[in-house]
Amino acid sequence: MEDIKKVVVIGGGITGLTTAFYLQQEARENNLPIEVNLIEASHRLGGKMQTVVQDGFTIERGPDSFLARKQSMSRLVKAVGMEDKLVRNTAGKSFVLVNQRLFPMPGGSIMGIPTQIAPFVATGLFSVPGKLRAAADFVLPRSSKKEDQALGEFFRRRFGDEVVENLIEPLLSGIYAGDIDQLSLMSTFPQFYQVEQKYRSLILGMRKSTPAPPKSSEKKESGIFLTLSTGLQSLADRIEELLEPQSVYKGSKVEQVHQNGKDKYVVELNSGHIIHADSIVVCVGHQITQSMFSNFEFFNVFKEMPSTSVANVAMAFPKEAIEKDIEGTGFVVSRNSDYTITACTWTHKKWPHSTPQDKVLLRCYVGRSGDEAIVDLSDDQITKIVLDDLNKTMNITMEPDFTIVSRWKNSMPQYTVGHKKRIETVKQSVQKELPGVFLAGSSFEGIGLPDCVDQGEAAVKSVLDYLNIKESVLNR
Repeated sequence: MEDIKKVVVIGGGITGLTTAFYLQQEARENNLPIEVNLIEASHRLGGKMQTVVQDGFTIERGPDSFLARKQSMSRLVKAVGMEDKLVRNTAGKSFVLVNQRLFPMPGGSIMGIPTQIAPFVATGLFSVPGKLRAAADFVLPRSSKKEDQALGEFFRRRFGDEVVENLIEPLLSGIYAGDIDQLSLMSTFPQFYQVEQKYRSLILGMRKSTPAPPKSSEKKESGIFLTLSTGLQSLADRIEELLEPQSVYKGSKVEQVHQNGKDKYVVELNSGHIIHADSIVVCVGHQITQSMFSNFEFFNVFKEMPSTSVANVAMAFPKEAIEKDIEGTGFVVSRNSDYTITACTWTHKKWPHSTPQDKVLLRCYVGRSGDEAIVDLSDDQITKIVLDDLNKTMNITMEPDFTIVSRWKNSMPQYTVGHKKRIETVKQSVQKELPGVFLAGSSFEGIGLPDCVDQGEAAVKSVLDYLNIKESVLNR
């Protein structure tokens, strides 16, 4: 009989859950000699996927959805038997808040880049000089080839400051809660660089490489995002149910990982318990990773990698509390505006299943790179600031039925310029010095839920390959 290979997955967020689930599925369905343990420092699984169900509302504390076109997340949902819970968002107008005014997002814009000229010309988001400067994209040469550059540098060169600050920056930096002039182009949106290199003009390139929109008679009322009607935490709960009994250690923090011979590892828990492993998949943040492997200097680069703290406020109201309503599903806020909130989702419109009839659910976001102090204020202080901001564009006549403030301290890893190369260098060192150890998760190669699932799937393949055990379920 073959010796049983022991695999330890550290971190019970979506990446760790994906890795543990698929590894155990492989072992079970193909009778592989693998034992998998999942270790999570907190007393619950799911990471940022946290859902509150209260008074008929379904409220997400963390991410509320994922892109439907990135199929790995849907694939995981189907694999655990929850396909019938998938819900697509309601398509509706989105706005940008600039100088105390809400402007509709220009039609045909993809992450702020126009693919249709007429809506861009007609919008009041930009001045005439700003539009003329953006039109320079049609004649400017390609960027000189370089390993990496800041998102802001790239887009300012193509479109000028006004379009960047009033449209592109609120959209792109909002995803990462970062500074567009620090974020890495090649680690966040390398496709824009590739389009520019191929077509020269980013506008023309996006137009040529983007499928034509449906004719008006075929226009869909559903959007591009998916979620679960029972809340995203229900996915974590379901995966936990399907994991092998006694294979999950919750409330157990990994203190240190040591080598025990060339290809073996000892995982020390804060309880004093020790687990021996043939392979380890590390699915925690970069700071925690560095502390667990503090004996290895090549992880020290993670000490310099920043993270941003953010918070969000969900507020439930009777429908009649909103006197001045807006026909749309939400807005993002330009940094040029005198607002603390960075975005607001009219959740009852975007996700009708989340809210009882005759009720309203607003979810507002605060905190970003360089503006994180608000996250440390009290719930009441944050709520007051958010309500004051909302009343500049809406007329809210009642206090919320209830409010849920969610804080995420140092939760948004910042992919600054050079990130991709730094991660590649660390992974090469890990492969050489720590064979059988693999890194996956939002600190490394993508922060969205599907990106994390992708990394979990890749980790499964890496583990099976390292252990010289053929995989089949993920062999697509």
